[in-house]
Amino acid sequence: MSTATATATPTPSPTPAGKGEPKELVAKMVKQVATLATLPEVTANIITTVEDPKSTAQALHKIVAHDPALVTRILKVVNSAFYGLPGQIASIERAIVLLGLNAVKNIAVAASLGQMFRGVQLCEGFTAKDLWQHCIAVAVTARELAKSLKIPVVDEAFLAGMIHDIGMLVALQTAPDQLRTVCERVRTGAATDFCATEREIMGVDHQMLGRALAEQWKFPNTCQLVAGFHHQPEGLSENNHILVWVVNAADVLCAQGQKGFNLTALHQKLDEKGLAYVKIDTALIERTRNNLDELVKNASPLL
Repeated sequence: MSTATATATPTPSPTPAGKGEPKELVAKMVKQVATLATLPEVTANIITTVEDPKSTAQALHKIVAHDPALVTRILKVVNSAFYGLPGQIASIERAIVLLGLNAVKNIAVAASLGQMFRGVQLCEGFTAKDLWQHCIAVAVTARELAKSLKIPVVDEAFLAGMIHDIGMLVALQTAPDQLRTVCERVRTGAATDFCATEREIMGVDHQMLGRALAEQWKFPNTCQLVAGFHHQPEGLSENNHILVWVVNAADVLCAQGQKGFNLTALHQKLDEKGLAYVKIDTALIERTRNNLDELVKNASPLL
């Protein structure tokens, strides 16, 4: 199924007075966060290299080899239960050959982003680390769903799941008090629609922020769409939404399973009709739900 450019954009609620237009707010907030949390140069180079269809394993190795900490992190993940490879892989060259460029890129992105979700309290009961745990849980669940569906974008599903809530990082760094208010409202049951509450209080939601940041960081277009539509896949045209539905399902399952920070999708229901259209049926959902604990446990080296 194709993943062409989007033909729809999220429709925000009316912007609160004095906050400015949503598009202007998004640009302002993302510009602000760009100076606070830019991707490390090595990670940006890895993304650019892997997205180049002419790239080779040798070109990727040349970049990764200059970062010993990243090499150690990649080998740790490669030799974990997450990939389940036979025997120990001792060299980064071998890891790249066995896993492929996209998988190594995902580990590098995880290593970089994980450093950005540190210490700060989102609201009572949740820290930024809990948000990162949720992102990794959604990533591995989306990967599992993609494997089950036999669609040729398993690594892309993982990356899309990992960055689906990247807009929360923007809000956390540029409007922490407002975001805390949003979280508290949803946590206490005073509100149920997280995105609508964000738009009411901040003038934008984390989908709008996430899509803009994913674009700025040059993530693949499909990942930009996931960041921008994972709570409303129905807003996309039929030919470009399969990964958005995959991550939507993974997000809701992980929220229901209390995997890390779960307030963004806590009250969201699985859209069985929409999921069935991309071949995600009830049996697959229940099988994935039952395997959730094991999937997340095996992904612990990525945290």
